[in-house]
Amino acid sequence: MVFQSNPTIAILGGTGKEGKGLGYRFAIKGFRVCIGSRTLVKARETASELMGLIHHPVTIQGYSNLEASAISDIIILTVPYSAHRAILENLKSTLTGKILIDVTVPLVPPKVTKVQMPAAGSAAQEAYLILGEGVRLASAFHHISYENLLLEEDINCDVFVTGTSLETRKKVLELVAALGLQGWDAGPIENSVVLEGLTSILIGINKQFGRKSAGIRITGINPPGPVS
Repeated sequence: MVFQSNPTIAILGGTGKEGKGLGYRFAIKGFRVCIGSRTLVKARETASELMGLIHHPVTIQGYSNLEASAISDIIILTVPYSAHRAILENLKSTLTGKILIDVTVPLVPPKVTKVQMPAAGSAAQEAYLILGEGVRLASAFHHISYENLLLEEDINCDVFVTGTSLETRKKVLELVAALGLQGWDAGPIENSVVLEGLTSILIGINKQFGRKSAGIRITGINPPGPVS
């Protein structure tokens, strides 16, 4: 599927594994990707690393988190939970009117296989309290590993999308389909508590079986297909 517009995608915290994986996947599908980091040098190094993995012309550039957020149309937040509140408060003015996809999971080391949700209910709900209604907030991509995102073949894992409005969820589901992934509307942002919590369970399953790529699929129903 070709996305209806050609938005620039910012991956904030893009030097971590999940950020790199998403940056790679968006780039190979033809999106302009801005890798954001607290450290400009690291952002540029990661952009160069990803460019080296792709054997056709793509656009991946490194910026500070603030600049990447300011110049991009869709923002994807992949920072550790410990940095979640600070980066949202710092970038709030650059996010107004834009879609923000929060991939943050409130993992609390060392017990990352134990579900430990914040007082707000989930990281995404916490983001909503910080940012308010001026941001089109969604929560997605929690269950697809870095290792799977680097594959250019079909990924045996679904993407569940919650969001603050039906319109926002539909737009993010279009984006998911453009990546060649199967997406599902998982309802309002309050439901992100389930998606985030499942991440700890998947980490535990991966640890038990010595794997890194456990995912989740919906069965017993035909996929809804690309969003029109």
